[in-house]
Amino acid sequence: MGSTARTVLAFQHDAKLYTFQTIVTAIHPFSALEASNQQLFKQGTDADHVIVTEQTIFHPQGGGQPSDEGHITGPLGAIFTVAAVRMDAVRNGQVLHFGHFNDTSAVFTEGATVEQTINADKRVFYSRLHTAGHVLGAAVKHLLAKEVEGLKELKASHFPESAACEFQGLIDGKWKEPVQRKVDELIAAKLPVQVEWWDEEEFRRRGMERLIPDQSLVAPGEKFRVVNIVGADVYPCGGTHVDTTDQCGTTTVRKITRKTGNSKVSYTVNE
Repeated sequence: MGSTARTVLAFQHDAKLYTFQTIVTAIHPFSALEASNQQLFKQGTDADHVIVTEQTIFHPQGGGQPSDEGHITGPLGAIFTVAAVRMDAVRNGQVLHFGHFNDTSAVFTEGATVEQTINADKRVFYSRLHTAGHVLGAAVKHLLAKEVEGLKELKASHFPESAACEFQGLIDGKWKEPVQRKVDELIAAKLPVQVEWWDEEEFRRRGMERLIPDQSLVAPGEKFRVVNIVGADVYPCGGTHVDTTDQCGTTTVRKITRKTGNSKVSYTVNE
């Protein structure tokens, strides 16, 4: 079923690539996908397909960030609308672009040179949400590392309407306003948001062994992608981000909830 090579994640090197030329390596009818891949696209029908390309500017859903949307244009104007993007559940490191051909009489095939175009407005919004989530995580850790027993950031969601950071430890509601002030401070400081590439030794050199990601997340010999909010915090992260913290825009701490020893701090950014 086409190539098994990993997809090069072009967006990880330049999040401002909103159009990009690449080559189609595989096209799968939805009905021909393995069951585990069909489960990734619950809205799939027999009219849908999945396209794999050598490189992609489409961020697949994962790491708390929604997938990009857009379209892929092939020779003679054939257009494939991309409704969702996921990592292949079977082939390691391959990206699946799910959607449909706008006109079934105008399609492209494996080996075609195509142009990818993402919805730039959504990309920017998702990038703002993602960076704001890291800013919130940094604010909580700066304020409460010595105030909350066992405080540890666990995971985050950067989806609109459900954006939140989750922590081990019980954070009292009284901290909502201090956390808001710290978030405002970090955003107003216009801190640079830098993408860096570290090997395991770099994590150890900086005393951050606890942050070393699973080696299976990168191709053999590659370094780990790290987002460094200079002066605030460092996160191993494959998502897209804005260039400086002020570009997050107004970020509002909505509420703090607690359950079974953990806490969730919810937030929004202005649209």
